[in-house]
Amino acid sequence: MDRALDTLIVGGGPAGLTAALVLGRCLRTVLLCDTGKQRNRAAHAIHAMPGQEGRAPSAFLADVRQELCRYPTIRLLETEVERVASNGGDFEFRCADGTTGSAATVLFATGLVDTLPSIPGIEKFYGGSVHHCVYCEGAEYEGQPLVACGDGDKGAALALMLSHWSADVVACCDETAPSADLEKRLADRRIPVITSRVRELVGKSPILEAVIFENGMRYSCSALFFSTGCTQGSKLVSQLGCLRDERGTIRTDPLTEETTVRGVYVAGDASRDVLLVAVAVGEGAKAGVAINRALLKADGLL
Repeated sequence: MDRALDTLIVGGGPAGLTAALVLGRCLRTVLLCDTGKQRNRAAHAIHAMPGQEGRAPSAFLADVRQELCRYPTIRLLETEVERVASNGGDFEFRCADGTTGSAATVLFATGLVDTLPSIPGIEKFYGGSVHHCVYCEGAEYEGQPLVACGDGDKGAALALMLSHWSADVVACCDETAPSADLEKRLADRRIPVITSRVRELVGKSPILEAVIFENGMRYSCSALFFSTGCTQGSKLVSQLGCLRDERGTIRTDPLTEETTVRGVYVAGDASRDVLLVAVAVGEGAKAGVAINRALLKADGLL
């Protein structure tokens, strides 16, 4: 078993890497484990991130990983953390590659996993012209024909939101009609409602050209946005006993990102706050500072 670390970071997206950078500059021993399954890995570009607008997510992450190499107290591993357990003081962990050890604190930056709509071949278009985030990609389709996909009210609400960027929007609510209130609001915005599932996506990957519904209707469009839910990227947070709120969000201290389990922190999309790269970077930095302060306090230096 490796000697005790200051911090184990699970997840090497923007939040995890930023936290590692902060902690490395605080001379903290850090092990960051990552499996390369970032939520935005299919996206072609980062948006709403100052200084990185339009840059490939992979290039951004590669640069930050290279920056971390300057700090000898940071270790990066391409492996999955399979187990984390409290031993009454530190946290013992085990990785898929056989690495074991203990850490005084743990940061989960494991993100979310999107539930893609059940449409044949959607993976070919995901990240190119099929998207889950309006704030990340909506501006690129200003005024263009769009499809909002989601069951019932989810699809209807997404269509209403998209109508801010384009007046040419169709609400695809699968086989569930939206509520009367949302149906009226859609009608007021002249947004058609289709209660038929999408059968096929047409286009030359990754560029979407049209959507064909099971009822035979064809709708030419530039992009499809979906709201079909997502799940936590790791079950380890729940296994440690971290509490969630009524929405299923992991409860964290807004000032420190610490969960209801002392010494366990969450940052990035896993926190289910505003889901942008810029916010993930900020949460990672905040968590890094909070972890260092907690360690200073434990050493009697604060």
